[in-house]
Amino acid sequence: MANLHLSWRIKSPVEKVWQALVDPTEIDEWGAGPCEMDDQVGTEFELWGGQIYGKNLEVVPHERLTQEWYGGEWKEPSNLVISLMEEGQGTTVAIDQENIPDDELEDIKKGWDEYYFDPIKEYLEEK
Repeated sequence: MANLHLSWRIKSPVEKVWQALVDPTEIDEWGAGPCEMDDQVGTEFELWGGQIYGKNLEVVPHERLTQEWYGGEWKEPSNLVISLMEEGQGTTVAIDQENIPDDELEDIKKGWDEYYFDPIKEYLEEK
């Protein structure tokens, strides 16, 4: 199993980045819908109509979201921590993801850019 650490700089306040991660309306707008999500511990979520699913384990608004993630036929969850840090007029977002199936690491890494944070960045920076 593999681990991954990535980060992005988004020219948007931390509150707006947070909303893009936990508000179903915002998530649908940037492209990960249909989804089920909120900012409560214990919430079972789905993104992209259930292609990615899991549970919120820890929620620290505007700072950190810790989740169990499943994709496809994964038998064990991948542990994910999304950290947000406000810096000047923008936000740095970092992810630490553990327990990724080795044969899916490159696809997961690419997916974070192409399907998750690049669309969030584009959506928020154009608002």
